[in-house]
Amino acid sequence: MAPDTGNQILSNGKTRGRPGGLLTGPFALIGRAAISWINDLGAWAIFLVLGLLKILHPKQAFRVIEQIYYIGARSTMIIMLVGLFTGMVLGLQAYHALVKLGAEGALGTLVALSLVRELGPVLTAIMITARAGSAITAEIGIQRISEQIDALQTMRIDPLGYLVTPKIMASIISFPLLTALFDLIGILGGYISGVLLLGANAATYQYRVQASMDAGDVVHGLIKAVVFAVIVSAVYCYQGYFAHMRRDSHGAKAVGLSTTSAVVLSCVLILVTDYVLTALLI
Repeated sequence: MAPDTGNQILSNGKTRGRPGGLLTGPFALIGRAAISWINDLGAWAIFLVLGLLKILHPKQAFRVIEQIYYIGARSTMIIMLVGLFTGMVLGLQAYHALVKLGAEGALGTLVALSLVRELGPVLTAIMITARAGSAITAEIGIQRISEQIDALQTMRIDPLGYLVTPKIMASIISFPLLTALFDLIGILGGYISGVLLLGANAATYQYRVQASMDAGDVVHGLIKAVVFAVIVSAVYCYQGYFAHMRRDSHGAKAVGLSTTSAVVLSCVLILVTDYVLTALLI
């Protein structure tokens, strides 16, 4: 017996979909999209695990240092600039809000905890993604479409260990350090805005910053930074490494679309992961 394809054969030999197909069509589209998303998620997880397994290889040290300079050291200025103005805006807004409540003495507490627990790790990760992550995706994508990665395999050099693992390791080292720098500069920015420009009490601000924070708050922020580093680095390396497998384009256009996808997806994952970690660590 021939299988039931869900179509009816008309007298002229053409087929017509059954009325039920109009109802099941949207569900089929959703199902295909969900399966595709799960496949991509599984491929990304395998890619991340394979990259992490090669971290402890002794030959990775020099390449890791090179990537720390590119991802971390060269991002220092933008992190300091964003941290300074984030702290200044936070101090400005918080001061005017606290004055209405008669609690302007709590300015240091609000600025410090907001930066250390939330804004520092999140904005640092987003800034590194925008500056270094996009460039790394484009770099790996160009190496893929120009067959340089295939040449590495021909020379019996593991592309994951040579290209991906040093970037993941460098991100794990750089993200917490830059997050700490962002926090310090942001607290200084809050001091400039709240104390020097608006006239809040300097001693009270400093005391509140020191008294309101403990080791748990710092660890909370650093845990977020490390998790962001692993997720973000794996995303932009994965997007570049498989740029040639995009269904919607190929060649240079595929590299551009992969770079855009890496930045957008990284930012979304940073915010989603931030919520999950906050709910778990609070």
